[in-house]
Amino acid sequence: MPEREIPAGTMDDVDAVTRAVLTASRLLVAVSARSLAEVEERVTLPQFRMLVVLSTRGATKLVSLAELLQVAPSTAMRMVDRLIAAGLADRQTNPDNRRETLLQLTEEGRRTVEDVTARRRAEIAEIVSRLGPTQRLALIEALNAFNKAGGEPPAPALDDPEPHPLGWVVDSALAHDA
Repeated sequence: MPEREIPAGTMDDVDAVTRAVLTASRLLVAVSARSLAEVEERVTLPQFRMLVVLSTRGATKLVSLAELLQVAPSTAMRMVDRLIAAGLADRQTNPDNRRETLLQLTEEGRRTVEDVTARRRAEIAEIVSRLGPTQRLALIEALNAFNKAGGEPPAPALDDPEPHPLGWVVDSALAHDA
């Protein structure tokens, strides 16, 4: 069924935009899945999210990690155990409080995050390169407005020294509770 054009300013604008965003989200989920393809035998998407959080935050307490991922601490612990078994994360005693354990990436875990993120960025860049300059500018403006409306900060530039590969919002109160 062909897409129908909806004139700007009509009541259907919200539905048309919602459908376009849903379609784009399917594309982005597919890109994400393909970017994980080389590591999918060892890492699920939820586990990769955990690796990304550890990559961006450094050594983190289990409770903070569970809150950031919006999962139960028991679920986070099972995920951590699997990542440790895969050699992607490890735990250490908190030097400031010996009763606490901190979780962190191993070098292999850090490489995994970097490799998956690079594959994702390359595929998105390939898709964007198929658009004309005017379309790219319109897409930048529309997505920046969409992200701002959703409260999501911009993703880092390719040369940003402190990358946040997936860019979800980190509660500032939790960010200081590592």
